[in-house]
Amino acid sequence: MKTSRFTDSQIIAILKQAEAGSPVPELCREHGISNATFYKWRSKFGGMDASLMARMKELEEENRRLKKMYVEERLKAEIVAEALNKKMVAPSQRREMAQWAVTERSATVKLACQAFGISQTCYRYKAKLDAENGLIADWLVRLTNNQRNWGFGLCFLYLRNVKGFKWNHKRVYRIYRELELNLRIKPRHRLVREKPLPLAVPSAINQSWSMDFMHDQLADGRSIRLFNVIDDFNREGLGIEVDFSLPSERVIRSLDRIIEWRGRPEAIRCDNGPEYISAVTLAWAAKRGIRIDFIQPGQPQQNAYVERYNRTVRYDWLAHHLFETLDEIQEFATNWLWTYNHDRPNMALGGITPKQKLALAA
Repeated sequence: MKTSRFTDSQIIAILKQAEAGSPVPELCREHGISNATFYKWRSKFGGMDASLMARMKELEEENRRLKKMYVEERLKAEIVAEALNKKMVAPSQRREMAQWAVTERSATVKLACQAFGISQTCYRYKAKLDAENGLIADWLVRLTNNQRNWGFGLCFLYLRNVKGFKWNHKRVYRIYRELELNLRIKPRHRLVREKPLPLAVPSAINQSWSMDFMHDQLADGRSIRLFNVIDDFNREGLGIEVDFSLPSERVIRSLDRIIEWRGRPEAIRCDNGPEYISAVTLAWAAKRGIRIDFIQPGQPQQNAYVERYNRTVRYDWLAHHLFETLDEIQEFATNWLWTYNHDRPNMALGGITPKQKLALAA
Protein backbone atom coordinates (compact mmCIF):
# COMPACT_ATOMS: atom_id res chain seq x y z
CA MET A 1 0.00 0.00 0.00
CA LYS A 2 1.32 3.49 -0.95
CA THR A 3 2.27 5.63 2.05
CA SER A 4 2.19 9.43 2.32
CA ARG A 5 5.41 11.42 2.46
CA PHE A 6 3.86 13.50 5.25
CA THR A 7 3.77 12.24 8.80
CA ASP A 8 0.65 12.35 10.94
CA SER A 9 1.92 15.36 12.84
CA GLN A 10 2.64 17.29 9.60
CA ILE A 11 -0.85 16.57 8.23
CA ILE A 12 -2.46 17.75 11.48
CA ALA A 13 -0.29 20.90 11.46
CA ILE A 14 -1.38 21.77 7.89
CA LEU A 15 -5.03 21.30 8.79
CA LYS A 16 -4.54 23.54 11.90
CA GLN A 17 -3.08 26.30 9.70
CA ALA A 18 -6.15 26.14 7.47
CA GLU A 19 -8.42 26.35 10.51
CA ALA A 20 -6.43 29.41 11.71
CA GLY A 21 -7.34 31.27 8.52
CA SER A 22 -4.50 30.56 6.10
CA PRO A 23 -5.74 30.42 2.50
CA VAL A 24 -5.92 26.86 1.12
CA PRO A 25 -4.19 27.68 -2.24
CA GLU A 26 -1.20 29.20 -0.40
CA LEU A 27 -0.95 26.14 1.92
CA CYS A 28 -1.05 23.78 -1.04
CA ARG A 29 1.63 25.79 -2.89
CA GLU A 30 3.78 26.05 0.26
CA HIS A 31 3.73 22.30 1.03
CA GLY A 32 3.63 21.02 -2.54
CA ILE A 33 0.26 19.27 -2.40
CA SER A 34 -2.83 19.46 -4.55
CA ASN A 35 -6.20 20.86 -3.54
CA ALA A 36 -7.72 17.38 -3.81
CA THR A 37 -5.17 16.02 -1.34
CA PHE A 38 -5.85 18.81 1.15
CA TYR A 39 -9.64 18.35 1.06
CA LYS A 40 -9.22 14.56 1.31
CA TRP A 41 -7.16 15.09 4.45
CA ARG A 42 -9.71 17.47 5.90
CA SER A 43 -12.64 15.09 5.25
CA LYS A 44 -10.74 12.23 6.75
CA PHE A 45 -8.79 13.80 9.62
CA GLY A 46 -10.65 17.02 10.31
CA GLY A 47 -11.06 17.70 14.04
CA MET A 48 -8.54 15.05 15.10
CA ASP A 49 -5.30 15.30 16.95
CA ALA A 50 -2.17 13.19 16.25
CA SER A 51 -3.09 10.41 18.73
CA LEU A 52 -6.59 9.92 17.31
CA MET A 53 -5.20 9.90 13.80
CA ALA A 54 -2.61 7.20 14.70
CA ARG A 55 -5.31 5.12 16.38
CA MET A 56 -7.57 5.34 13.32
CA LYS A 57 -4.72 4.15 11.09
CA GLU A 58 -4.08 1.23 13.42
CA LEU A 59 -7.74 0.24 13.20
CA GLU A 60 -7.68 0.50 9.40
CA GLU A 61 -4.59 -1.73 9.26
CA GLU A 62 -6.17 -4.25 11.62
CA ASN A 63 -9.35 -4.27 9.54
CA ARG A 64 -7.36 -4.84 6.35
CA ARG A 65 -5.42 -7.70 7.95
CA LEU A 66 -8.60 -9.40 9.23
CA LYS A 67 -10.24 -9.13 5.80
CA LYS A 68 -7.18 -10.71 4.20
CA MET A 69 -7.16 -13.49 6.81
CA TYR A 70 -10.83 -14.19 6.24
CA VAL A 71 -10.38 -14.40 2.48
CA GLU A 72 -7.37 -16.73 2.87
CA GLU A 73 -9.17 -19.04 5.31
CA ARG A 74 -12.24 -19.17 3.10
CA LEU A 75 -10.12 -19.97 0.04
CA LYS A 76 -8.20 -22.60 2.04
CA ALA A 77 -11.45 -24.25 3.15
CA GLU A 78 -12.75 -24.33 -0.43
CA ILE A 79 -9.51 -25.86 -1.72
CA VAL A 80 -9.48 -28.55 0.96
CA ALA A 81 -13.16 -29.32 0.38
CA GLU A 82 -12.52 -29.89 -3.34
CA ALA A 83 -9.55 -32.14 -2.56
CA LEU A 84 -11.31 -34.33 0.05
CA ASN A 85 -12.26 -36.99 -2.48
CA LYS A 86 -8.66 -37.39 -3.59
CA LYS A 87 -5.99 -39.47 -1.91
CA MET A 88 -3.42 -37.26 -0.14
CA VAL A 89 -1.21 -39.50 1.97
CA ALA A 90 2.27 -39.23 0.53
CA PRO A 91 4.08 -35.87 0.49
CA SER A 92 4.31 -36.12 -3.30
CA GLN A 93 0.49 -36.32 -3.53
CA ARG A 94 0.04 -33.32 -1.23
CA ARG A 95 2.63 -31.43 -3.29
CA GLU A 96 0.64 -32.13 -6.45
CA MET A 97 -2.55 -30.83 -4.83
CA ALA A 98 -0.75 -27.69 -3.64
CA GLN A 99 0.53 -27.05 -7.16
CA TRP A 100 -2.99 -27.57 -8.49
CA ALA A 101 -4.33 -24.98 -6.01
CA VAL A 102 -1.73 -22.43 -7.13
CA THR A 103 -2.34 -22.90 -10.85
CA GLU A 104 -6.11 -23.53 -10.91
CA ARG A 105 -7.39 -21.55 -7.90
CA SER A 106 -4.82 -18.72 -8.01
CA ALA A 107 -3.84 -19.38 -4.41
CA THR A 108 -0.49 -18.19 -3.10
CA VAL A 109 2.26 -20.75 -2.51
CA LYS A 110 2.19 -20.05 1.22
CA LEU A 111 -1.59 -20.55 1.42
CA ALA A 112 -1.48 -23.78 -0.63
CA CYS A 113 1.29 -25.20 1.56
CA GLN A 114 -0.64 -24.39 4.73
CA ALA A 115 -3.83 -25.93 3.32
CA PHE A 116 -2.16 -29.27 2.54
CA GLY A 117 0.30 -29.39 5.40
CA ILE A 118 3.62 -29.25 3.52
CA SER A 119 6.58 -26.92 3.64
CA GLN A 120 7.50 -24.57 0.84
CA THR A 121 10.71 -26.56 0.43
CA CYS A 122 8.62 -29.66 -0.25
CA TYR A 123 6.47 -27.65 -2.68
CA ARG A 124 9.48 -26.60 -4.74
CA TYR A 125 11.25 -29.98 -4.55
CA LYS A 126 12.08 -31.60 -7.86
CA ALA A 127 13.18 -35.24 -7.93
CA LYS A 128 16.66 -35.84 -9.26
CA LEU A 129 17.20 -38.94 -11.34
CA ASP A 130 20.16 -40.89 -10.02
CA ALA A 131 22.35 -42.82 -12.42
CA GLU A 132 22.32 -45.71 -9.93
CA ASN A 133 18.57 -46.16 -10.44
CA GLY A 134 19.24 -47.51 -13.91
CA LEU A 135 21.82 -49.91 -12.50
CA ILE A 136 19.35 -51.13 -9.86
CA ALA A 137 16.64 -51.61 -12.48
CA ASP A 138 19.05 -53.55 -14.71
CA TRP A 139 20.01 -55.87 -11.84
CA LEU A 140 16.36 -56.48 -10.89
CA VAL A 141 15.32 -57.27 -14.47
CA ARG A 142 18.20 -59.70 -14.90
CA LEU A 143 17.52 -61.42 -11.59
CA THR A 144 13.81 -61.87 -12.24
CA ASN A 145 14.49 -63.13 -15.76
CA ASN A 146 17.00 -65.72 -14.56
CA GLN A 147 15.13 -66.62 -11.35
CA ARG A 148 11.48 -66.20 -12.20
CA ASN A 149 10.21 -67.35 -8.81
CA TRP A 150 12.37 -64.91 -6.81
CA GLY A 151 10.39 -62.22 -5.09
CA PHE A 152 11.63 -58.85 -3.86
CA GLY A 153 13.05 -60.30 -0.64
CA LEU A 154 15.42 -62.71 -2.35
CA CYS A 155 16.43 -60.14 -4.99
CA PHE A 156 17.28 -57.53 -2.35
CA LEU A 157 19.17 -60.00 -0.14
CA TYR A 158 21.16 -61.19 -3.17
CA LEU A 159 22.15 -57.61 -4.05
CA ARG A 160 22.96 -56.72 -0.43
CA ASN A 161 24.57 -59.87 0.98
CA VAL A 162 26.00 -61.61 -2.08
CA LYS A 163 26.94 -58.74 -4.38
CA GLY A 164 27.71 -56.26 -1.58
CA PHE A 165 25.63 -53.30 -2.79
CA LYS A 166 24.57 -50.90 0.00
CA TRP A 167 21.32 -49.68 -1.55
CA ASN A 168 18.45 -48.99 0.83
CA HIS A 169 15.64 -51.55 0.68
CA LYS A 170 13.00 -48.83 0.24
CA ARG A 171 14.79 -47.46 -2.80
CA VAL A 172 15.19 -50.90 -4.37
CA TYR A 173 11.54 -51.76 -3.63
CA ARG A 174 10.33 -48.50 -5.22
CA ILE A 175 12.15 -49.35 -8.45
CA TYR A 176 10.94 -52.96 -8.16
CA ARG A 177 7.35 -51.72 -8.02
CA GLU A 178 7.85 -49.23 -10.88
CA LEU A 179 9.08 -52.08 -13.07
CA GLU A 180 5.95 -54.10 -12.09
CA LEU A 181 7.98 -57.15 -11.11
CA ASN A 182 5.74 -58.13 -8.20
CA LEU A 183 4.85 -61.79 -7.97
CA ARG A 184 1.20 -62.72 -7.68
CA ILE A 185 0.54 -64.03 -4.17
CA LYS A 186 -1.86 -66.95 -4.13
CA PRO A 187 -4.35 -66.93 -1.24
CA ARG A 188 -3.70 -69.62 1.33
CA HIS A 189 -6.46 -71.65 2.89
CA ARG A 190 -5.28 -72.43 6.38
CA LEU A 191 -6.09 -75.87 7.74
CA VAL A 192 -6.47 -76.69 11.40
CA ARG A 193 -3.67 -79.09 12.26
CA GLU A 194 -2.20 -80.49 15.38
CA LYS A 195 0.92 -78.77 16.60
CA PRO A 196 3.93 -80.73 15.24
CA LEU A 197 6.90 -81.67 17.34
CA PRO A 198 9.52 -78.89 17.35
CA LEU A 199 12.41 -79.36 14.97
CA ALA A 200 15.83 -79.88 16.47
CA VAL A 201 18.12 -76.98 15.55
CA PRO A 202 21.72 -78.16 15.06
CA SER A 203 24.49 -75.91 16.36
CA ALA A 204 27.35 -77.15 14.16
CA ILE A 205 27.96 -78.73 10.78
CA ASN A 206 27.55 -82.50 10.39
CA GLN A 207 25.38 -82.75 13.50
CA SER A 208 22.33 -83.58 11.42
CA TRP A 209 21.71 -84.17 7.74
CA SER A 210 18.38 -84.64 5.97
CA MET A 211 17.67 -86.70 2.85
CA ASP A 212 14.61 -87.20 0.69
CA PHE A 213 13.46 -88.20 -2.80
CA MET A 214 11.73 -86.17 -5.50
CA HIS A 215 9.95 -87.36 -8.64
CA ASP A 216 9.73 -85.77 -12.10
CA GLN A 217 9.65 -86.67 -15.82
CA LEU A 218 11.85 -86.23 -18.84
CA ALA A 219 10.53 -84.64 -22.02
CA ASP A 220 9.58 -88.08 -23.39
CA GLY A 221 7.48 -88.89 -20.31
CA ARG A 222 9.85 -91.29 -18.55
CA SER A 223 9.80 -90.95 -14.75
CA ILE A 224 12.98 -90.00 -12.92
CA ARG A 225 13.95 -89.66 -9.26
CA LEU A 226 16.14 -87.10 -7.50
CA PHE A 227 17.94 -87.91 -4.27
CA ASN A 228 18.58 -84.74 -2.21
CA VAL A 229 20.89 -84.42 0.81
CA ILE A 230 21.35 -81.24 2.88
CA ASP A 231 23.10 -80.21 6.08
CA ASP A 232 20.46 -78.94 8.52
CA PHE A 233 22.89 -76.52 10.17
CA ASN A 234 23.44 -74.15 7.25
CA ARG A 235 20.85 -75.61 4.78
CA GLU A 236 23.72 -76.40 2.40
CA GLY A 237 22.89 -78.73 -0.47
CA LEU A 238 25.39 -81.57 -0.28
CA GLY A 239 24.34 -83.51 -3.33
CA ILE A 240 21.66 -84.21 -5.94
CA GLU A 241 21.65 -87.67 -7.52
CA VAL A 242 19.44 -88.23 -10.60
CA ASP A 243 18.45 -91.56 -12.16
CA PHE A 244 15.50 -93.67 -13.23
CA SER A 245 15.86 -95.84 -10.12
CA LEU A 246 17.72 -95.16 -6.89
CA PRO A 247 17.79 -98.30 -4.70
CA SER A 248 19.48 -98.60 -1.32
CA GLU A 249 22.89 -99.34 -2.86
CA ARG A 250 22.81 -96.10 -4.87
CA VAL A 251 21.75 -94.16 -1.76
CA ILE A 252 24.67 -95.59 0.22
CA ARG A 253 27.09 -94.89 -2.64
CA SER A 254 25.95 -91.26 -2.84
CA LEU A 255 26.26 -90.77 0.91
CA ASP A 256 29.75 -92.32 0.92
CA ARG A 257 30.84 -89.94 -1.82
CA ILE A 258 29.59 -86.93 0.20
CA ILE A 259 31.22 -88.18 3.43
CA GLU A 260 34.59 -88.37 1.67
CA TRP A 261 34.82 -84.56 1.32
CA ARG A 262 32.31 -83.37 3.95
CA GLY A 263 32.93 -85.67 6.87
CA ARG A 264 30.68 -88.11 8.72
CA PRO A 265 27.38 -86.81 10.16
CA GLU A 266 26.18 -87.72 13.62
CA ALA A 267 22.63 -88.36 12.41
CA ILE A 268 20.59 -88.38 9.21
CA ARG A 269 16.87 -87.51 9.27
CA CYS A 270 14.63 -89.22 6.70
CA ASP A 271 11.14 -90.59 6.17
CA ASN A 272 10.12 -94.26 6.23
CA GLY A 273 10.81 -95.01 2.56
CA PRO A 274 11.85 -98.56 1.59
CA GLU A 275 15.36 -97.37 0.62
CA TYR A 276 15.94 -96.04 4.14
CA ILE A 277 14.44 -98.81 6.28
CA SER A 278 16.14 -101.61 4.35
CA ALA A 279 18.59 -103.85 6.16
CA VAL A 280 21.38 -102.74 3.81
CA THR A 281 21.01 -99.09 4.75
CA LEU A 282 20.67 -99.78 8.46
CA ALA A 283 23.76 -102.02 8.43
CA TRP A 284 25.75 -99.34 6.61
CA ALA A 285 24.69 -96.70 9.15
CA ALA A 286 25.60 -98.94 12.09
CA LYS A 287 29.00 -99.66 10.58
CA ARG A 288 29.65 -95.96 10.05
CA GLY A 289 28.37 -94.99 13.48
CA ILE A 290 25.59 -92.82 12.06
CA ARG A 291 22.19 -92.56 13.73
CA ILE A 292 19.14 -92.73 11.43
CA ASP A 293 16.28 -90.54 12.73
CA PHE A 294 13.01 -91.67 11.17
CA ILE A 295 10.09 -89.25 11.21
CA GLN A 296 6.63 -90.36 12.29
CA PRO A 297 4.54 -91.79 9.41
CA GLY A 298 2.36 -89.12 7.82
CA GLN A 299 4.28 -86.24 9.47
CA PRO A 300 6.43 -84.72 6.69
CA GLN A 301 6.76 -81.47 8.70
CA GLN A 302 9.16 -83.32 10.98
CA ASN A 303 11.53 -83.40 8.01
CA ALA A 304 10.87 -79.75 7.21
CA TYR A 305 14.43 -78.74 6.32
CA VAL A 306 14.71 -80.98 3.28
CA GLU A 307 11.02 -80.56 2.39
CA ARG A 308 11.57 -76.81 2.11
CA TYR A 309 14.71 -77.49 0.10
CA ASN A 310 12.71 -79.73 -2.26
CA ARG A 311 10.29 -76.90 -2.87
CA THR A 312 13.18 -74.62 -3.81
CA VAL A 313 14.52 -77.25 -6.23
CA ARG A 314 11.08 -77.63 -7.78
CA TYR A 315 10.26 -73.95 -8.25
CA ASP A 316 13.76 -72.65 -8.99
CA TRP A 317 14.58 -74.87 -11.96
CA LEU A 318 12.99 -78.33 -12.10
CA ALA A 319 9.52 -77.06 -13.05
CA HIS A 320 10.91 -74.48 -15.50
CA HIS A 321 12.69 -76.75 -17.99
CA LEU A 322 12.12 -79.87 -20.05
CA PHE A 323 15.14 -82.16 -20.03
CA GLU A 324 15.85 -84.74 -22.71
CA THR A 325 18.39 -86.98 -20.96
CA LEU A 326 19.62 -87.90 -17.49
CA ASP A 327 23.05 -86.42 -18.19
CA GLU A 328 21.47 -83.10 -19.09
CA ILE A 329 19.44 -82.87 -15.89
CA GLN A 330 22.37 -84.09 -13.74
CA GLU A 331 24.66 -81.40 -15.18
CA PHE A 332 22.03 -78.73 -14.63
CA ALA A 333 21.42 -79.91 -11.05
CA THR A 334 25.16 -79.80 -10.28
CA ASN A 335 25.50 -76.24 -11.62
CA TRP A 336 22.38 -75.09 -9.77
CA LEU A 337 23.64 -76.64 -6.53
CA TRP A 338 26.72 -74.39 -6.65
CA THR A 339 24.51 -71.33 -7.25
CA TYR A 340 22.22 -72.33 -4.37
CA ASN A 341 25.11 -72.70 -1.92
CA HIS A 342 27.10 -69.63 -2.99
CA ASP A 343 24.74 -67.04 -4.51
CA ARG A 344 21.16 -67.64 -3.36
CA PRO A 345 20.24 -65.88 -0.08
CA ASN A 346 18.40 -68.15 2.34
CA MET A 347 15.62 -66.54 4.38
CA ALA A 348 15.98 -69.13 7.16
CA LEU A 349 19.60 -68.04 7.63
CA GLY A 350 18.81 -64.35 7.92
CA GLY A 351 19.30 -63.50 4.26
CA ILE A 352 22.80 -64.93 3.79
CA THR A 353 23.93 -67.88 1.68
CA PRO A 354 24.75 -71.34 3.12
CA LYS A 355 28.47 -70.82 2.42
CA GLN A 356 28.40 -67.46 4.24
CA LYS A 357 26.73 -69.19 7.19
CA LEU A 358 29.48 -71.80 7.13
CA ALA A 359 32.16 -69.11 7.05
CA LEU A 360 30.58 -67.31 10.03
CA ALA A 361 30.44 -70.55 12.00
CA ALA A 362 34.08 -71.24 11.23
